[in-house]
Amino acid sequence: MPEFTNYCAYCASLPPGDPNKTYHDSDYGFPIADDEGLFCRLVLEINQAGLSWSTILKKQDNFIRAYDGFEIDKVAAYGETDRQRLLADTGIIRNRLKVNAAIENARALQGIRKSHGSFNHWLAAHHPLDKPGWLRLFKQNFIFVGGEIVGEFLMSTGWLPGAHIPGCAAGDRAAAAGAPWAEQDGSMPLLP
Repeated sequence: MPEFTNYCAYCASLPPGDPNKTYHDSDYGFPIADDEGLFCRLVLEINQAGLSWSTILKKQDNFIRAYDGFEIDKVAAYGETDRQRLLADTGIIRNRLKVNAAIENARALQGIRKSHGSFNHWLAAHHPLDKPGWLRLFKQNFIFVGGEIVGEFLMSTGWLPGAHIPGCAAGDRAAAAGAPWAEQDGSMPLLP
């Protein structure tokens, strides 16, 4: 089995319809404007910690169902009954810390929406930051967010460069779709 040095090369080797290939070609690095989509991606990135992204992609529809379509106000209102329901749901990752992070981060997003109007506007208000700056900001506002989670969330939603290698057609489509990193003056290098 060949070893791949980047996600683009790996996904290029996959057959059509593979969840990783589909995600790479149409979602990874593309901008997300709606709060539910951004919150979904944050929760998925948190749940990926310690697991493969393939596992998360296979369970994505289950996450959307289990977390009420990632409607922030609904998730923020979850109580102990909802926690227990989520911890018993075999279709998602049943980790107490990750379930609690989804609920607490929804509550944090309610405050962000009050101060900035939306999660997307909050991100735009702080763009462009480098990865360490973003990490400090996320740690001030959210829980269960380390460097890998924050970096992948920001790359996967187009706020940081590095999702695609130069010349990748999906990366070109993400840039054309308005990925914020592509609007910069080019002074930020691609991440390895």
